[in-house]
Amino acid sequence: MQDIGVSGAGGDQETADKWEVQLRKGCIELAILAALWHEKLYGLEILRRLESDSDLIVSEGTVYPLLSRLKALGWVKSEWVESDAGHPRKYYALTQTGRKRALDMAAMWARFSSSMSKLLAPLGKGTK
Repeated sequence: MQDIGVSGAGGDQETADKWEVQLRKGCIELAILAALWHEKLYGLEILRRLESDSDLIVSEGTVYPLLSRLKALGWVKSEWVESDAGHPRKYYALTQTGRKRALDMAAMWARFSSSMSKLLAPLGKGTK
């Protein structure tokens, strides 16, 4: 597992690491919407869900600004909920628009990943 904000050092490996970082960054928005599909979650729960269900290790400094952006787009709503074990927590949930956007993005992802899998199939066989 790799934090999306970390890249390696040294020539080709650094370029490969930067490519992986960009690939992961491009998936985080869909991953957050998917994490919220079944239930409302607070920020730390979203981070944990991303890590446990997708091996995406994302920093709070990445997730919270994205959640704010998703909220501004009307895809996510938030509410403060009192906690028995301390301070109130801000919970995030999908709006109807966010649910539709998640479905649309998931369909785009399925088409894209299927096409890429076909294109990359010969590489898995070691043929040129």
